[in-house]
Amino acid sequence: MLPITQSLADLPEPSPEARAHSEDLCGQIRADIAAHGGAASFARFMELALYAPGFGYYSAGARKFGAAGDFITAPELSPLFSRCLAAQCAQVLGALGGGDILEFGAGTGVMAADMLAELACLGQMPARYLILEVSAELRERQRRVLQERVPSLLPRIHWLDRLPAPLSGVIVANEVLDAMPANRFRRTAGGFEEITVSVEAGKFAWSARPAPAKLCAALRLLEGTLPAPLTAGHIAEICLGLPAFFRGLGEVLARGAVLAVDYGHTRAAYYHPQRHMGTLMCHYRQRAHDNPFLWVGLQDITTHVDFTAVAEAATAAGFTLAGYTTQAHFLLALGLAEQATDWRRARQVKLLTLPEEMGERFKAIAFLKALRLSLRGFALRDLSHTL
Repeated sequence: MLPITQSLADLPEPSPEARAHSEDLCGQIRADIAAHGGAASFARFMELALYAPGFGYYSAGARKFGAAGDFITAPELSPLFSRCLAAQCAQVLGALGGGDILEFGAGTGVMAADMLAELACLGQMPARYLILEVSAELRERQRRVLQERVPSLLPRIHWLDRLPAPLSGVIVANEVLDAMPANRFRRTAGGFEEITVSVEAGKFAWSARPAPAKLCAALRLLEGTLPAPLTAGHIAEICLGLPAFFRGLGEVLARGAVLAVDYGHTRAAYYHPQRHMGTLMCHYRQRAHDNPFLWVGLQDITTHVDFTAVAEAATAAGFTLAGYTTQAHFLLALGLAEQATDWRRARQVKLLTLPEEMGERFKAIAFLKALRLSLRGFALRDLSHTL
C-alpha cells in the first residue's frame, strides 16, 4: 500500500449539507470502483470527483473561486490579466478579419467580462463569445456578472455544453489543462506500476497494479524522451487525454489560435528527480494539500501540466506551435507594465509577474491553425526551444 498524507489540522469543516453531498458522490465512486473490479485508475477517480453530473466539484454548485472559495485565479486577482489576454485575442481577430472567441470553463465570468470590455475599447469585438461550461450554477453566476458588467454585450455571449461547430477565431483555456484527469504511476526496477484507487473499510485508499498495456506503452515512449530514465520509486502523473482533447479542438477551429495559460513545466523539469513524488495537489478553502480523498467533490484536484506533452498533442492534431513562455513575459509583452497606473495596479502587476508569485510558475502556450502570425505575447521571450 502507498502512504497518504493526512488532512491538514487547520482545514475548516464543511457544513452538514456539504458533507452529505460529498458522501453521496463517494457512494457513486465506490460503486464505480466495485464495477472496475475493486480498483480504478486515478484518472477515473479524478474524472468523477471533478465532473460527475450534479455532484462533481466542477459540475455542482459549491463556491470555488475568489477569497471566499478554494483558490484565486489570475482574472480574479486583477483585471489586467484579462486585458492582456484581450490584446492577444485582438491581434488574432484582426489578422482573421473577425471571428469568435471560445472560452473553456469561464469560472465566475470575470475574465469574460473584462476581456469583452477591453476588446470593445480596442475596436476588435468577436462576433460571438462562446463559453463552454459544465456547471449550471456557474453558468448562472457568469450570466449575472456579465449582465452587471457588460449588459450591452450579452447578445454576443452564448453558453455551450459541448464543442461547437467549426469556427474561426481564438480558443482560450485559462487553468483548464491542470484539471484534466491524469493517471498516476510509479517506476519500478522492472517497469511501471499504475497507482490506483481502491476501497478499504468503506474509505478510499491508494493501491497499485502492473501498468496496463496502453499506459505502459505511453510511459515507455515518454521515458525515452527524458534526459535519463526515471529511477525506481519515482511517482508521477501522465495525462493520456491530451491527444483527444487537441483533436477535438482541431475539429472545432478552422482557422485561428489556441491560447492556454496554466501552471506546469517542460517534460524534463516535470519528471526531474526533485519531483519524485509527483505534482498532485488539492485546493480547499485557500489551503493546498495532497490528499485527494478528503471531502471528495468539495475540493479541487489538479496535477501540473507537462507542456511538452501539450505541444506534442497539439502539433499531432494539426496545429503549429506559436510560442511558449512564462506568464510574466507573456503579460509584459502585451503591455502589462504600462497599466501600472497607481499603487494598486502596481501591486497587481507584481503578483502576476514575480517569480515567487505567479510569474514563473504559470506558463503561456499558443498554437495556430491556417494562420501565419507572430503573436505579440511571445515577442519578449519565447521558450519554445525548451519544450
